[in-house]
Amino acid sequence: MTHRIAIAPSGFKESLSAARVAEAIAVGVRRVIPDAELDLIPLVDGGEGTAEALALAGGGRLVPCTATGPVGEPVASHFALLGGPGPLAAVVEMAAVAGLALVPPGLRHPGATTTYGVGELIRAALDSGARRILIGCGDSGTSDGGAGALQALGARLADRHGRELRRGGGALHELERIDASGLDPRLARTELLVACNPYNVLCGKRGVARVFGPQKGATPAEVELLSAGLERLADVLTRDLAPAFTPATGAPVDLRTAPGTGASGGLGAGLAAVGARLLPRYDVLLDGLDLDARLARADFVITAEGALDSQTVRGKIPAEVARRAHACGVPVLVLAGTIGPGAQDVRAVGVDAYSSILPAPMTLVEAIGRSGEFLADATERAMRIMALGTRLAPLAA
Repeated sequence: MTHRIAIAPSGFKESLSAARVAEAIAVGVRRVIPDAELDLIPLVDGGEGTAEALALAGGGRLVPCTATGPVGEPVASHFALLGGPGPLAAVVEMAAVAGLALVPPGLRHPGATTTYGVGELIRAALDSGARRILIGCGDSGTSDGGAGALQALGARLADRHGRELRRGGGALHELERIDASGLDPRLARTELLVACNPYNVLCGKRGVARVFGPQKGATPAEVELLSAGLERLADVLTRDLAPAFTPATGAPVDLRTAPGTGASGGLGAGLAAVGARLLPRYDVLLDGLDLDARLARADFVITAEGALDSQTVRGKIPAEVARRAHACGVPVLVLAGTIGPGAQDVRAVGVDAYSSILPAPMTLVEAIGRSGEFLADATERAMRIMALGTRLAPLAA
């Protein structure tokens, strides 16, 4: 009997791409079941590796460029131009220019980091002739509500004295008005699609500053300042750019609480204010992969992510894979770099078992450097336990 195993992981941040994670898991499987029929389905969630993955899947190419990084210094970045019929399409991966991996540990102050480079990449895509731009949100190191991106696209954000607002979410509480007269006119002729986690909202108790600010280095006082600034940004965007974010349905978008407005530190809200459509990321990013059918053909599914915790069920790849596999009646194993509080919640969305890949306590640097090795070894251990289980007689009642 040939075992059919689908391997559908995300990447491990600052360590391995989704493709390399899938390959490492495949190595571990083949140590135990050499003749297994493996279907490798590396998945992206809008964060690191999204532009490259979509370029490869769509017959496109990466376009290297230099843009303003999250701490204000130039960084080597890229966007993708896709192949296929119709108007030229591009992919802008915000993590490639404003991701947390680009913020040195000593400079992780989300009140100071900026999405200015995201706006520069959008303009570069426009310069290349793109008339449909997909912006992938994920792995961000910013909390400026997309203010920097708007500034790079030509909007002027001013304080009560008429001075240009400094970059970073820490200045947003000083925002008085936004002058959109200088916005790049090509935006009005371009379809902007934002692939985002719909669970992330800009403001309120579950607002992006409170949920993710501490992860990006914010102190409790800075979290409150960021929250107040994003509330202010939502109010001013609504007042000064209201006509730009009314969708075709005629229903205005509530920039404070609409699904996806908190994506990438509020970048979703800022882009929605210039006409972008906020879409559940898997509706966009999994298009063309035929994922449901591929999972249904499998006897067993292995997925993975860097950290399994309470946030996993809120739109992370393992939860999405498990939900789809569960609907097909296919069991799911999750392998994770670390297991944190709330990890057990994944059972409710269809995960049958989960395990950490770390064999012993170690530093983060060592874990990152050896993650491929650990993934293969952890997969082998899991497969041997499963093989043992199939040989045991049922226990007596």
